[in-house]
Amino acid sequence: MRIFAHPGLLAVASTSGPAKLNVSASNLPGAQQLQAITNGIGGWALTLCLVALVIGATAWALGSHTQNYQQTYVGRKAVLISGFAALLIGAAPPIINFFFNTGLSIH
Repeated sequence: MRIFAHPGLLAVASTSGPAKLNVSASNLPGAQQLQAITNGIGGWALTLCLVALVIGATAWALGSHTQNYQQTYVGRKAVLISGFAALLIGAAPPIINFFFNTGLSIH
């Protein structure tokens, strides 16, 4: 191993070659439990998105029926935000994998 010094910079280079990363959660203890917890949190998050969407739609409908602009605005915003949150929850694994694979392709 060589250590290169530069003013304000310290770099360590390995003589065995470039650094590599082999990602595998199965190498860690408790990986199955962590995956189960992650799946459970995702399920709870989607359930909360559904509840927020129903409450928001109800507020939107009641506000529209009673000519209450504030309630209509808050209900519409709740519907849009809960829908977007559900979209992000569903798209989270492909988004993470996209950025990870993009990072692996950088040389």
